[in-house]
Amino acid sequence: MKRLVVLGGGESGAGAAVLAQAKGMDVFLSDMGHIKPKYKEMLDNHGIRWEEGGHTEELVLNADEIVKSPGIPCEAPLVVKATERGIPIISEIEFAGRYTQSKMVCITGSNGKTTTTMLTYHILKEAGLDVGLAGNVGNSLALQVAEDPHDVYVIELSSFQLDNMYEFKANVAVLLNITPDHLDRYDHKMENYVAAKFRIMRNQGEDDVFIYWQDDPIIAEQLRHLHTEARMMPFSATNPEGCAAWVEDGVMTINVDGEPWSMPTQEIAIQGLHNLYNSMAASISASVLNIKNEVIRRALMDFQAVEHRLEYVRTLNGVRWINDSKATNVNSTWYALESMRDPVVLILGGKDKGNDYTEIEPFVLEKVKAIVCLGVDNRKLHAFFDGKVPVVTDAGSMAECVDKCHALAQSGDTVLLSPCCASFDLFTSYEDRGRQFKSLVNSL
Repeated sequence: MKRLVVLGGGESGAGAAVLAQAKGMDVFLSDMGHIKPKYKEMLDNHGIRWEEGGHTEELVLNADEIVKSPGIPCEAPLVVKATERGIPIISEIEFAGRYTQSKMVCITGSNGKTTTTMLTYHILKEAGLDVGLAGNVGNSLALQVAEDPHDVYVIELSSFQLDNMYEFKANVAVLLNITPDHLDRYDHKMENYVAAKFRIMRNQGEDDVFIYWQDDPIIAEQLRHLHTEARMMPFSATNPEGCAAWVEDGVMTINVDGEPWSMPTQEIAIQGLHNLYNSMAASISASVLNIKNEVIRRALMDFQAVEHRLEYVRTLNGVRWINDSKATNVNSTWYALESMRDPVVLILGGKDKGNDYTEIEPFVLEKVKAIVCLGVDNRKLHAFFDGKVPVVTDAGSMAECVDKCHALAQSGDTVLLSPCCASFDLFTSYEDRGRQFKSLVNSL
């Protein structure tokens, strides 16, 4: 009997353990931290052995194979020991992919992944397909394959998930953009991060599709050195030549099968330049799955924005409050600032991942009247922004942050939580950060 050890007891780990047990394996799950009660209950209900608060090495290193949570770095001591012993280490997505023949629509990029994933899922659901949502959103792919299988899966993939995928194949692969992010996980080498993102093309053949943003310089440079048999379907907001989707004069056009169709960009429910890119990528993905144009158009018009991504909270005394807590890197905040039309009180800060703030500097100089630094260590933000913005101040909690923003903002301003940074210094997740923000703003 094959022995499979799962490292990490979150959504992906618990799902992988359930699938492994369903396939008759000897399964053990180990988590260095604490496992949430709902996952403990899931494991107990399936009779799966688990531990938390530390790893018992002899129970891990006797594995035939290890499924590693994407949040665990390859440099973790136990992972290094397993690698030295020659134990194969794979991702939950890789593991789940072995046990399904369903179509896989896989979406990655530094920014826009969640919105594009949710929008693509929305379109396919509207079309009546039997579709599951997996990866960083929805239930784990492994759990769905084990207990709730679907004909098609729309999967949001981070670079961490792509790192340990080897035989898995995306039938439709979407690469939205690549900007510096998570460089602390990749030896602070951009080329390592880029290589991780391009693993989404791995194993694609002539029957598969690769959708990408044509105007991204990093993607363009990488494609010069890569060969793929997959059908290439680029999209662009500036240049229609050779593209499957483009925007001209306020009109988005999709042309996948030689019969183009168009719709005014103002009719798309989610506005902003970044959402145009997301809408084009989702529309191409749906088109290659033979979804009718009318269905795509209708779904684009009634889609609801993703929580924590440029989410409108309220207007109070003429001040708009926007929750963009999901902006955990500089480029994501660039798109948020690009869409702002009013003077901005900007909330930045958190766990810096090797950020270079020069990318947002022009927008900050043009649009930002005050910065509230929300973090444990704000020295890097002060070093860059002091003297460039009239007010740069600190907050050690979300309550203090919202109070300071409330005092700084005047009628006609926008308070924008778009932190550029990960949340783990003061919050459990970007969701926790965003929900605290919304709760406090709504109680003003």
